[in-house]
Amino acid sequence: MPHFNLPELLIVLVIVVVLFGAGRVSKLGGEMGIAIREFRKGLNGGETPTTDATAEKIKSELPPPSKM
Repeated sequence: MPHFNLPELLIVLVIVVVLFGAGRVSKLGGEMGIAIREFRKGLNGGETPTTDATAEKIKSELPPPSKM
């Protein structure tokens, strides 16, 4: 398995930002955070998953995407 160091990770990050834009990358990061939060809630045992309204509330709490 390859080992990635800081320079390689920075190069990959720069390529992703150039391809998708900073706003899209921050939006994806926020959505990943929501997905991880929901996954952890599911692991904690049978709690009801969030509704669409709750997901929209969480998304509205995210900071607006930065413009470059």
